[in-house]
Amino acid sequence: MRYPFRALATAVSTLALVVAAGTAAAQSWPVKPIRTINPFPAGGGTDTFARPWAAKLTQLLGQQVLIENMGGAGGTVGAARAAKEAPDGYTWFIGAIHHTIADSLYTKLPYSLERDFAPVTVLAMVPNVVVIHPKHDFKTLQELLDYAKANPGKLNFGSAGSGTSHHMIGELFKQTANVDLTHVPYKGAGPLMQDLLAGQVDMAFDGMGTSATQIKAGKLRPLAVTSATRNRVIPDVPTMREAGVDFAISLTWYALWGIKGTPQPIIDRMYAETVKVLQMPDIKDIWASQGADVGGMPPAEFGAFVHSEIVKWAKVVKTAGIKVDL
Repeated sequence: MRYPFRALATAVSTLALVVAAGTAAAQSWPVKPIRTINPFPAGGGTDTFARPWAAKLTQLLGQQVLIENMGGAGGTVGAARAAKEAPDGYTWFIGAIHHTIADSLYTKLPYSLERDFAPVTVLAMVPNVVVIHPKHDFKTLQELLDYAKANPGKLNFGSAGSGTSHHMIGELFKQTANVDLTHVPYKGAGPLMQDLLAGQVDMAFDGMGTSATQIKAGKLRPLAVTSATRNRVIPDVPTMREAGVDFAISLTWYALWGIKGTPQPIIDRMYAETVKVLQMPDIKDIWASQGADVGGMPPAEFGAFVHSEIVKWAKVVKTAGIKVDL
């Protein structure tokens, strides 16, 4: 009977050594620059939050935190590349809501968000806002709905591309409000905004970060925000539910993952240091200027949130009958 106990003692001893090694690695980490893959082009919404975060984290860790933009296919090219990186704590991934949509949108996705990545935390939560070109007389969301129901398909909404959050929030709105709107996809948020301001497209379910300036300048009219509460940047604009649509809360969010297999002590250290960054007054000011709320949910909670988003958007994709080939 001694041998099973001896084997158990050996296993416990080995586990203790592994835990100790992981803890030691976290304490010494990082000893070289850290690379963070941003799977979208430079200058986009992800960069808005990733680069200030990286600059502050560099100060806290004493090692350069580099942002590497690797755009393509709605953020899936960079995600697929990140999924193959070594889980040593020196490569991280900053993704977005788009990646929970991609899970059901693309027919042959070369990675799995839940299988290949280790959740760390959300960096920023940004509400979307229903904006319409002032050439239309609609002053409220209800007026727009009344017109849309009387004129199926006549109103169109633009997006930054098929499968983006702009597009899928629009599809969710169509399903919830039971209206027929025509989707017009663009190759990015820049071209979408250009045509929206020119009146070439009627409306959009845009992020506050890009629409706030145009709203303040009177170039776009906001009708509702997609968050649970009103946004401090445009406090007079009602939420969807206040405007009469029982809409599921839908935010554009940006978040941080490690590569699956990264030692948990390093994940925990990255989370702790990121929370410190998010609580810095100047970071809060940057986020507030974009109409965003700081993140910071713990890794386990964030992982559960990611799963709920995947389930949510899979239902929207299925109902809308949308599939995209890579």
